[in-house]
Amino acid sequence: MTVWDRPEPPTRPVPLDRERIVAAAIALADEGGLEVVSVRKVAARLNAGPMRLYGYISTKEELFDLMVDEVQAEILPEEQPGDWREALHTLAHRTRRAALRHEWLADLLGGRPTLGPNGLAVAESTLAALDGLTDIDTVMRAVETVSAYYTGAIRREIANLRAERATGLSKRDWQRASGPYITRMLATGRFPALSKAVHDGTEVDAETSFATGLDWVLDAVAARLDLPPA
Repeated sequence: MTVWDRPEPPTRPVPLDRERIVAAAIALADEGGLEVVSVRKVAARLNAGPMRLYGYISTKEELFDLMVDEVQAEILPEEQPGDWREALHTLAHRTRRAALRHEWLADLLGGRPTLGPNGLAVAESTLAALDGLTDIDTVMRAVETVSAYYTGAIRREIANLRAERATGLSKRDWQRASGPYITRMLATGRFPALSKAVHDGTEVDAETSFATGLDWVLDAVAARLDLPPA
């Protein structure tokens, strides 16, 4: 029996339900990351005894599942996308925006699919936009490919944001601090390709990098589906 199948116990003496529990857990995670989320801390935020929460959730992993599914409601498009490319484009960008609001989501992306009602609705909306284009196995590989791209890109972006906070250095400050070392290493002539990238490459922000990479992946999917790129 999943956490979504299991009925909730009575709410007395302190008004309590899974919705309140999940909201409190998300607030904690937004403030300090998944590492600060515990049944005890969630219970304290709700002025309830920790043991009461076990009537609603059995493990912390179930709590994480509920948290992810709650955020999936933010990812679910407001209306059914018009075509397959719009569906995958929307899924990727809405997932990125949700992860920037809830950085802990990056730690839980990937792996087994979420089985909550919102997660299933996101999957249904995405697959429905590709239905009939080709065989289902090709559709699944297309969705997995795009998911692998945006999951990795989002995790890299969140890791950079965390590094900025941990070190107190912005990306520009970090580049200045490491500049003398990189300059010396490149001057050895041992890294000509890297030197070209450093000196001649165009630096873009995270959003531009994400959007560009996503368009390239979608173009590759279009070629595999034997469809014209946008």
